Amino acid sequence: MRSRRFVLVALSVLAAGLAAGSLAEAADPQFTKPVRIIVPYAPGGSSDILARLIGPHLSKAVGQPVIVENKPGATGNIGADLVAKAEKDGHTLLLADMGAVAAAPSLFSKLTYDPEKDLTGVGMIMFAPYILAVHPSLPVKTVAELVAYAKANPGKLALGHSGVGNANHLTGIVLAKHWAIDWKYVPYKGGAAAIRAVVANESNVIINGALATQPFVTQNQLKGVAVSGAKRLEALKDLPSFKELSLPAVDSGTWQGVMTTAGTPTPMVARLNAELKKILAIPEIEKKITELGGDVEIGSPEDFAAWMKANMKSWGAVVREANIKLE
Repeated sequence: MRSRRFVLVALSVLAAGLAAGSLAEAADPQFTKPVRIIVPYAPGGSSDILARLIGPHLSKAVGQPVIVENKPGATGNIGADLVAKAEKDGHTLLLADMGAVAAAPSLFSKLTYDPEKDLTGVGMIMFAPYILAVHPSLPVKTVAELVAYAKANPGKLALGHSGVGNANHLTGIVLAKHWAIDWKYVPYKGGAAAIRAVVANESNVIINGALATQPFVTQNQLKGVAVSGAKRLEALKDLPSFKELSLPAVDSGTWQGVMTTAGTPTPMVARLNAELKKILAIPEIEKKITELGGDVEIGSPEDFAAWMKANMKSWGAVVREANIKLE
């Protein structure tokens, strides 16, 4: 009888120990293998720049290698689908322009994943306004001159963008409607490719994130005309903001955020969010993002979910009005 009681006590102690271990693990989830940051665009764009900026710091924080992988195609949906179908352990992350993710359900009739059901937001990283710029040979210096030129030359201007349905493409549609102008839309495989095309004068207008575009404006390879958002950029103070010009799509820009696979344990999502907050608070990281024209934006996963829901609604309306549909 005594031996049986001893066994029962031992088992109870063991169970309690296992439960305590499980609770400790849940409270402090650990990374057990390399972390992949999937950038669903070609190298050189805003998402890629950010991923490679924070990658080394995230690696140090989680004690595992962090590998940045570019998976371009289908307006970012190839990379997003990969993350949506990854293991639900927080080791595969999507770093992308969230405007494209928000617009995807309205754009694609056969989307292979559901952003709301198959992905979960970790946190926003930054907001960078779009720079509206032109090739230096174009005889315009202001928005008014650009509109006048477009009206005098209907269909002649070509707007290079990072892919059909991306937020910069949709912003171009909103502006064209507001100005009552007609320009062509030329998609490229990411913002970096679009910039190169406009610098080479293959296309002659671009609306693209400041992070990737500002250096080309400061080096006079592109001619800046305006910036989206409510304020001017520190490095390009002569360019008026969309708000100053009373333009629509004031809040359009590159909203860079991190998502992971839906079903990832809440403590792991919370730890990823906490690590991102620490990284973005590092002075040199914050300074670099500011120098490149961005503002650090980091909130809770709940903030992220609310933002996504609102933007799915607003960009969906633009897509439906423009009658854009992709397979």
